[in-house]
Amino acid sequence: MSDVAKSAGFPGPSEMHARVNAHDWASTPLGPPSGWPPSLRALIRTLLSSRYPMVLTWGPRFIQFYNDAYSKLIGDKHPSGLGEDIRVTMAESWDTLGPMIHEVMATGAANWTPALMLLMERGGYREEAYFSVSHAPAEDDAGRIVGMLAVCSEVTQQVLGDRRVRLLRDLSAHAGESREVRKTSQQVLTALSASPLDVPFALLYLREREDGPLAFAGAVGVDWTEAACPWPLERALAGETVRVDDVARHLAVHGGPWGDPVGSALLMPLASSGQAAPLGVLVVGLSPNRALDEGYASFYELMASQVSVALRNARASEEERRRAEQLAELDRAKTAFFSNVSHEFRTPLTLMLGPLEDLLGAGVLPKAAAQELEVVHRNASRLLRLVNTLLDFSRLEAGRLEASFEPVDLAAYTAELASGFRSVAERAGLTLTVDCPALPEPFYVDREMWEKVVLNLLSNAFKFTLQGTITVRLREQGGQALLEVQDTGTGIPPEDLPHLFERFYRVKGAQGRTHEGTGIGLALVQDLVRLHGGTVRVQSEAGVGSCFTVGLPGGRAHLAPEQLRTPRQLASTATGPEAFLSEAWGWLEDPAKGPSEAPGPAPAGAVEAPRPLLGRLLLADDNADMRDYIRRVLSSSFEVEAVADGQAALEAARARVPDLLLTDVMMPRLDGFGLLRALRQEPLTRTVPVVMLSARAGEEAAVEGLEAGADDYLVKPFSARELVARVRSTLELSRMRREAGLQEMRAEALRRAVLVRDEFLSVASHELKTPLMAFRLQLELLERDLGPEPRQRLAPRLASAGRQVQRLHSLVETLLEVSQLSLGRLRLQLEEVDLAEVVGDTVAQLRDVLERAGYTLTLEVERPLVGRYDRARFEKVVRNLLDNALKYGQGRPLRVRAWSEAGFSRLTVADQGIGILPEDQARIFERFERAVPGRNYGGLGLGLWIARQVVEAHGGHIQVDSAPGQGTTFSVRIPQER
Repeated sequence: MSDVAKSAGFPGPSEMHARVNAHDWASTPLGPPSGWPPSLRALIRTLLSSRYPMVLTWGPRFIQFYNDAYSKLIGDKHPSGLGEDIRVTMAESWDTLGPMIHEVMATGAANWTPALMLLMERGGYREEAYFSVSHAPAEDDAGRIVGMLAVCSEVTQQVLGDRRVRLLRDLSAHAGESREVRKTSQQVLTALSASPLDVPFALLYLREREDGPLAFAGAVGVDWTEAACPWPLERALAGETVRVDDVARHLAVHGGPWGDPVGSALLMPLASSGQAAPLGVLVVGLSPNRALDEGYASFYELMASQVSVALRNARASEEERRRAEQLAELDRAKTAFFSNVSHEFRTPLTLMLGPLEDLLGAGVLPKAAAQELEVVHRNASRLLRLVNTLLDFSRLEAGRLEASFEPVDLAAYTAELASGFRSVAERAGLTLTVDCPALPEPFYVDREMWEKVVLNLLSNAFKFTLQGTITVRLREQGGQALLEVQDTGTGIPPEDLPHLFERFYRVKGAQGRTHEGTGIGLALVQDLVRLHGGTVRVQSEAGVGSCFTVGLPGGRAHLAPEQLRTPRQLASTATGPEAFLSEAWGWLEDPAKGPSEAPGPAPAGAVEAPRPLLGRLLLADDNADMRDYIRRVLSSSFEVEAVADGQAALEAARARVPDLLLTDVMMPRLDGFGLLRALRQEPLTRTVPVVMLSARAGEEAAVEGLEAGADDYLVKPFSARELVARVRSTLELSRMRREAGLQEMRAEALRRAVLVRDEFLSVASHELKTPLMAFRLQLELLERDLGPEPRQRLAPRLASAGRQVQRLHSLVETLLEVSQLSLGRLRLQLEEVDLAEVVGDTVAQLRDVLERAGYTLTLEVERPLVGRYDRARFEKVVRNLLDNALKYGQGRPLRVRAWSEAGFSRLTVADQGIGILPEDQARIFERFERAVPGRNYGGLGLGLWIARQVVEAHGGHIQVDSAPGQGTTFSVRIPQER
């Protein structure tokens, strides 16, 4: 240790012990340590040994001493601050600290200031910092106040943390408040504006839709225009947090406690849910008085996250509200549709049922015709009941269902309604008990509504009660009328009971007389009972039975006065018990023996010759009317066995395999799809053709049936003719599949016969060429041997004979070419050929023919057109195209062009003749086809076919462009290099 250090006399382990001992105090106003008073030494020893930040000033020049802990608070002012005037070291904060220190030194009273904000320049910038400070007077040996001792601790992070947490809490509160994106955006910006020290300014950009562009949504802390600062928004949209440090060049924004210019900003993406693109971008200014340290950056990340959550929730709420509005609108449209369509259905149904009832009531129809019309009447009545139920629902939803309550002898009325089911119950082997003793007073009900309640409950009980008893009981209890409809049916599983009165709900797998039904009967019962101010409940046990209880309050205090004995303005939707009874009779095995008599024997004398049956059919359908109808339609041509469900059909098919199965899709015990799967799994029935019958219309339903393995899918309603045709065609297709092997053998034999024919054609063509050649030579010898006079006299005849021989030779060459092409024996003799020369030579050879026919021909040839081609065969292509133009050109000018284009040789032959119909253009390149079918222009119809084969063999393409009466252009395009 130096002499100076030794003389200081402050031994200790810390850095500041060493620095105080090593400092040149002699050069300061305090002088060397040897002259310091004991009180100063004592204070310095206390300060240096403390681990709490402390600073001591002494003398009128405010010379400062401090310890290790304090040195860390003043940053880059250490170590130069030791022995320096504190007014210089803390010049930027002296306006705040000076008065406090002077007061302490003047009064001798210490002070304590928590979280004092000070401006600090300890890190190269004007920093916002917070300290909890205590100032106490420092006395010399004589007790005079000559200095100040300060104990302080920095609480910057606590103050900033509390402030930022408040902002995040406010943003979090907005995350669940608003249901609109626009309003939430403003709330978020308002919350950010409440914390200007951390967020000097903020701008929000949002997408209106997921894949849409960004749009400016608002700003705080700045007067913003789109051109003010070119933010790199696309980088932020890509998921990157972007820092911009040239804000001051574009925006005059000030921030922080002392209004310093804001120079930097962060662009942060606002995350959307899942992997979707960001909702938008939040631009926030950085405080000019805080460094973007880890804490500041984490705060901004949490802030962006809270803003994202608030906006996501608002957008989700908007989308949910939009969906709800769409569903509400759809529901309104559905209600209006049901109302309109129900009204539209009622008119034709009324016009059907009225004449039917007149005909059946007249008693003048033969029994067979009456039975047919009874089926029609029964099902039309059922349809009217369903239409009326839909109309009731639409009126309920629209608040337009009319009620007219009146005092009614409820016991007598209920008994009357229930007793109508007695005959159908007895026919089904059930016991119907009606126990409705007189009630003490009348009850106010709407007669039409009560009828629907009672009949729906009875119909439901009959449907699901296969044996035992149905009881209808009415009692008065506690001022209420209690109606009970109890049965010993299949019961309802516990998990289905809470949903039983929901619209369109049906108990899955329920065993009843039929699988038919819409699932709206019990829902309608509940709605109608509620309109009476009553309640409906159910008790049930699977396999034991069910009991539905309806409670109606007595009196009329619960009813609106305007609903009492009010005349109805809308058309009635009551159908009477007959519609329910008619449907119930239809669930029995033989509905024809219901209210009407069973069909009698055929009329005497009506002898019908037996027809040979086309096959044996198995029919499965749970609707008795449908079974009876299909059986009667098909029984004239097929043996039909009908069963009531899929399980019975499966057992019948195993016992005796049918030629074809007709099955409904929706049936009790085993539905159509289950039956189909079971049949396909058994070797004996695997190949039985299946036609599915269903009321589910649409392509998807048909595809589902066909994909399941059905051979055909028939949608109800269908006509008798369509049913017979589908059954016949399916049976025929089945037989055709069995004969597929034989047909393939026949096809193979036919292919061999065609091959033999083409071989014969090739041989015959060769054989014909020899006598033709001899004939032509003989004509030439004969012409030479004739003298001048006979030769001149016979020249026209000899020339005509020569032309015919040449024509016959061309036909033989064509047949030979056809046989080679058909047998796949075409071999191109490729050589380097100038197609321009070939075209020119071929046109020159035909000029005489053209001139005799009165044609003028324009030839445009670009030379050279060199490539590797079969010269002879390409000559034939040009000749065939010109022959075609001569034949159909009607003597009008012809044009032939040949040129090079992008590595291809191009040729066009155009005429101005009769042209070709559009429907004929697709076939003119086929064998034996002519451009104008039905008119005799001569030729074999092979020229264009040969031309196409040759062009395609060269790797090219030929096409036609034509219009009737406007001429024809044939275009050839072949590559020059192959």
